[in-house]
Amino acid sequence: MVVAVAAWIIAASVRAEPIGQVSAKWAQSGHADRTSEAFTHWDADEPPIIPPQCAACHSLNGHLDVLGADGTAPGSVDAPHAVGSVVSCVACHNGPAARLEAVAFPSGAEVPVLDDEGQCLMCHQGLAATGDVEEAIAGRDLDEVDPELAFINVHYAVAAATQAGAEAQGAYQYPDRTYAGRYLHFSGLRTCAQCHDPHSLRLTPKQCSPCHLNVVDRADFRDIRTSTVDWDGDGATDEGIAAEIQTFHDAVYAGLQAYAREVIGTPIAYAPGSFPYWVVDTNGDGEAQPEERGPANIYRSWTPRALRVAYNYHFVHEDDGAYAHNPLYTLQFLYDSLADLGERVAVPIDALTRP
Repeated sequence: MVVAVAAWIIAASVRAEPIGQVSAKWAQSGHADRTSEAFTHWDADEPPIIPPQCAACHSLNGHLDVLGADGTAPGSVDAPHAVGSVVSCVACHNGPAARLEAVAFPSGAEVPVLDDEGQCLMCHQGLAATGDVEEAIAGRDLDEVDPELAFINVHYAVAAATQAGAEAQGAYQYPDRTYAGRYLHFSGLRTCAQCHDPHSLRLTPKQCSPCHLNVVDRADFRDIRTSTVDWDGDGATDEGIAAEIQTFHDAVYAGLQAYAREVIGTPIAYAPGSFPYWVVDTNGDGEAQPEERGPANIYRSWTPRALRVAYNYHFVHEDDGAYAHNPLYTLQFLYDSLADLGERVAVPIDALTRP
């Protein structure tokens, strides 16, 4: 009965909407926000153009270019594109987009397009994967500071990489470990555009509440869980899976800071949303204070072990919906990151369970 009700709600939610309603929803979305960093980052450049490697997702014409909808060959952006555009209707509503069958991820993997989600997979996959980290650290001593190493930023809003799991290898996956594959919730709610309204980008609680009875409004999403396993060992099996992931995430950060102090000898702090993200913790308080943020204080004392752990920590930060997009995959690579640190410093790994 619950499944039948859920199916009815899903079917009702995909009925055609009046164009005025669709336009109003889109106008309030991040895709239409011309003032956002995603569309203004290059405005002050001289000349103010978006480079090819960025234009595929940060420019309307650049996106049409990578699709081949502008008459050029698909798969690459052939030239820089002008600033000033957003992700408008034609970015998704065009012939090449409708015919997408698979999308290439940074790992080289081709992830199948299951519904009208091709553009979501293209622009929320990040810019790096396991192979990029492996290439950077190959042949180097795991615990020796190497001035040639630099932090690898997976980029932002990497939900598609999380959801694809081991198929895309978006997070750093440790050798000889197995990882969860693509997370397909259930038929009718398994793709980006089936869970998120494709125009407003918002989630609708009523799609979840038939099965997740606790969901009344959007604030309740983080309280969803389906497993009775106490992954973080805190004795609470009624907390949302998001809380379990947060415990793992916090433990990785604390472990990385301990490793930086005790093994590297240069304290580290994370500065979310502020390039270069990892800075020297000059006052040793464990936080990136305003005066510590910025390129002048960039963290340069990387070892291969610290680099791959920092990559995974940042990956989770760049997908605040990881608990819904692929919770077991997220717990797995965070657990492995903590175990990695545990080879050199004390970490609370014994309390945790790896899925």
